Amino acid sequence: MSLTIKTEPITSPPTLFGDMEAAVESIETLLNTIIAAVREKVVVEGKVSSKLVEAEQRATHGLAWFATYVEALKEMRGYAVTMTEEGRFGEMESLITRIAFSEYLAQIFGGIPMTQGEIVRLSDFGLAPDTIAAAQIPQIIRLVTEGNSPTIRNRVIALMEAAEGSASYGNAGLDETMEAFRDEMRRFAESEVTPHAHGWHMANAYIPMDVIEKMAEMGVFGLTIPEEYGGLGLGKESMCVVSEELSRAYIGVGSLGTRSEIAAELILCGGTEEQKQAWLPRIASGETLPTAVFTEPNTGSDLASLKTRASLDGDHYKVTGNKTWITHAARTDLMTLLVRTNPEEAGYKGLSMLLAEKPRGDDDNPFPAAGMDGGEIEVLGYRGMKEYDIAFDTFEVTSDNLLGGEEGQGFKQLMQTFESARIQTAARAVGVAQSALDLGLRYAQDRVQFGKSLINFPRVSDKLVMMATEIMVARQLTYFSARRKDDDKRCDLEAGMAKLLGARVAWAAADNALQIHGGNGFALEYAISRVLCDARILNIFEGAGEIQAQVIARRLLDSKL
Repeated sequence: MSLTIKTEPITSPPTLFGDMEAAVESIETLLNTIIAAVREKVVVEGKVSSKLVEAEQRATHGLAWFATYVEALKEMRGYAVTMTEEGRFGEMESLITRIAFSEYLAQIFGGIPMTQGEIVRLSDFGLAPDTIAAAQIPQIIRLVTEGNSPTIRNRVIALMEAAEGSASYGNAGLDETMEAFRDEMRRFAESEVTPHAHGWHMANAYIPMDVIEKMAEMGVFGLTIPEEYGGLGLGKESMCVVSEELSRAYIGVGSLGTRSEIAAELILCGGTEEQKQAWLPRIASGETLPTAVFTEPNTGSDLASLKTRASLDGDHYKVTGNKTWITHAARTDLMTLLVRTNPEEAGYKGLSMLLAEKPRGDDDNPFPAAGMDGGEIEVLGYRGMKEYDIAFDTFEVTSDNLLGGEEGQGFKQLMQTFESARIQTAARAVGVAQSALDLGLRYAQDRVQFGKSLINFPRVSDKLVMMATEIMVARQLTYFSARRKDDDKRCDLEAGMAKLLGARVAWAAADNALQIHGGNGFALEYAISRVLCDARILNIFEGAGEIQAQVIARRLLDSKL
């Protein structure tokens, strides 16, 4: 059923680009002021105190969120400029950009939600009222008051209805090659994944091997592996496109590539040439399915406390200890296994990475290997690969499979993968958020109450418009971090910001889409119930939101010393 509200095209105001430029300059100046103010709270004798960073989490984590908002608006401005130069900045792109600036600037000065119940305000940084007032320049006031009006939102929802079924609501900013790649992934997802995803979730079933084999044929597992090792040799931007579209269909399918991405990056950055030649072609082809085995019970993000031992005995390491939250552990062939090879070295220094081979298992016998046992962890969402606890008892790994051939390098090797892993997780978050928007929009159009479709009620259509806007913001921040990585620039800060914001956007989109479904959304038979569960994990794995904010804050504070 079409929208009953009649709308007319809305052109960009002549001041838009100048206003955005001035607004970004003002909030960047304010960011520097905030960094200085937070440093006053946490710096002792010229060094950032870890204890004070933790004690002042409202200010330090608030700094991370403020900086993320600044970067997000910078990327939206850059997106608008680039699209204009290429003649692709149409009405939808303009309106979404205006809403993004209006809403995020309003939150910057009114309060940024770190979570549903935690709002960081400028007063939390100890800023003087005149400093805050000086930053609210006329251009910001104009963007806030004029950029997110009911007229604009009504026009956006009309354009969304007209574009239903498109890859995204508004041009994503990709070039023709990436758009073609995105279309290919979407066709595959709509054919092979979307019709079956909810059934797999409800049955807690594995993603079928024939789907995985088709993904391998399309090159999903070798996207960023160099051609000399059997991959496609593409950049991280392509990884984002693939991860987003596959996760839009089902996060489990979108996440299959993460395991290959992490393993390949570990081997590329830290492996010997022999290890690269042995493993990378097999990972790229899908012949070898890897899994990451890092986390331990009671350690979580505190990898320095890791206890699993690997003792060298002749030409083998014997591994003893416990691991948990291991994704797709049973059906994989290779474990990137983080262990402590030197118990005398405290913290990170005694850690090493092993490329541990294992036979594939199944539900009846998940780990058919000597010295290895475990069981499934039942989970709310993020199904399709299954999660496991694993217990090692003198499990043997050949010494030739010590990554890089040198002990004590494990944490350093793992750190090299964090940028890519967080970029990929941000892309998955965008895909899950887009899935929620798809479901919410369709239900709002089809469900009739009080004689009209739900989409005609302002609080329903407003939710959908805000979803579309924040998805575009998160997408541009994610693409930006990927392009920095492709340009061989350090991007841990940008990747962390993309992941931090993307996870919140995905959860908000899923929650709002379920609200649009009303009671039906709470019924397991509706796909939005699955998407809500899938969205919730995004703020936990690959760095919980609190850890992510802490890391971002430390980078910002250290960089200004």
